[in-house]
Amino acid sequence: MTAPNGLLVVRLSAMGDIIHSLPAATALRQAFPEANLGWVVEERWAELLCAPSAPRCGPRSAQKPMADNVHTVNTKAWRHSLFSDETWREARAALRELRNERYEVAVDLQGAIRSALVARLSGAPVIYGFAQPRENAASLFYTRQVEARGLHVVEQNLALATALASSRARRGMSPPQADLPRDEAAERDCHRKLEQLGLREYAILNPGAGWGAKQWPAERYGVVANRLAAEAGLQSLINVGPDEQELARGVEAAAEGAAKSFSGSISELIALTRGARLFIGGDTGPMHLAAALGVPVVGMFGPTNPARNGPYGTRSVVLRSPVSITSHKRRQTPDEGMLAITPQDVVDAALDLLKDQHG
Repeated sequence: MTAPNGLLVVRLSAMGDIIHSLPAATALRQAFPEANLGWVVEERWAELLCAPSAPRCGPRSAQKPMADNVHTVNTKAWRHSLFSDETWREARAALRELRNERYEVAVDLQGAIRSALVARLSGAPVIYGFAQPRENAASLFYTRQVEARGLHVVEQNLALATALASSRARRGMSPPQADLPRDEAAERDCHRKLEQLGLREYAILNPGAGWGAKQWPAERYGVVANRLAAEAGLQSLINVGPDEQELARGVEAAAEGAAKSFSGSISELIALTRGARLFIGGDTGPMHLAAALGVPVVGMFGPTNPARNGPYGTRSVVLRSPVSITSHKRRQTPDEGMLAITPQDVVDAALDLLKDQHG
């Protein structure tokens, strides 16, 4: 196709899915280096693309490395207050900002009705999407449909992005990397918190998950922290997400002083993860963040398929029991296969990865 002057990536949420879309955005940048590249994202996740202190529109920088323009929406709040004057003012302002950029091509990497609708409302005359999107009705808004080649979701997103490029451009592309914002204020705050905790080297434990079936028991994380401290001299930090304080307390109790809680903004989590020697957790956004930053990962998987959703682009050990069955029903009860993974399994995997760092 003729090189577009303006390209719009639509991936609204959530953390892991946005991170899995970063290589696709890089591929678009490589194929069309002169294009004005925008990205539409939910306000909640904007820090994955732009540091809070940086302007959201303008030249790319270390604080905003992926897109020239970061456009935000708040679809969840808008749906809950559909008839509010404020909702309509915000939605009109967001739409006006999008349309003012005159994007020529939009790429919907989400495959949902709401993301496809955002792509259509952007005014872009050409809209690329998956031939079999997550929500079938989304395809009604696409002008170009692409088969999702590849097993891992990162590869599927790349297939959609590179469908825009000519064969010559595709041959010249280097392997796409994922860049995440650097926020100096968040890095200072993170460094200060680590100093207060007396930590220089640490592993990150992430006991939370999007739904219960993906969670590994909190007390087992504590056992792992205890053994890492004893066998590798490595202390652990517990990443505490919203409403996860009780989980963190369970980890701390079992860790017997070998793990301490850490909570902060997305920018602080990025800074914290950059400095980690190891990440241990289930199929969650923070795990995919660690993988994107090149941090070694021990991933515990149950109802989700690591071949499609596993840590991508870093050294990792994935643990999954043969009794686990792939399912996206969002069950809250613990997955039988997750419960079959023992603390010793995780410790052995962690020690192997740590040993590789010195090998």
